[in-house]
Amino acid sequence: MVKRDIDPADARLLEIVEDAFRQGTGKDAGKKQRPDPDTVSIVAACAGLLACVADADREFGAVELTKTEQLLAGVGGLTESGRSAIVAALRAHVVELSSVHAVRFARTLKELGDRDLRLHVLVMLLELAAADDQISPSEVNTLRQVTRALGLSQEDYNGLQSRHREKLASLR
Repeated sequence: MVKRDIDPADARLLEIVEDAFRQGTGKDAGKKQRPDPDTVSIVAACAGLLACVADADREFGAVELTKTEQLLAGVGGLTESGRSAIVAALRAHVVELSSVHAVRFARTLKELGDRDLRLHVLVMLLELAAADDQISPSEVNTLRQVTRALGLSQEDYNGLQSRHREKLASLR
């Protein structure tokens, strides 16, 4: 996140994401290099939005925790322990992170990321919402608000969500 309007939950998430990158992998492990601040802000904002969607139906349970960690596995440079630390922080601060921060996280991604990144984040959020084989009305509302805040259109959302609608329909 761009370091304005930051509160303790945001600050803690930024610290944990930065530490997760500092853990490094391979030959760079343990060198404690400072990661790029924009990368940290983007990953923290993405993780924060994952918390927002996971908690939209007030059930940030085992399925959502596992899926969140799986989604973070796609972020280069994060170790398994780094991902676990981020997910633990999301779980510990989910109320603060999900209550008022979705727009702030989305604004960070809109400022620092291109359209492809924002679409990728929306795909991740939809995958998380569908992880328990249903997308609740509260999750839909959160996803639509985040879509707008990311500067994406209703058509973007509908197109991406249709993939999950087909999957969810086939499970019934």
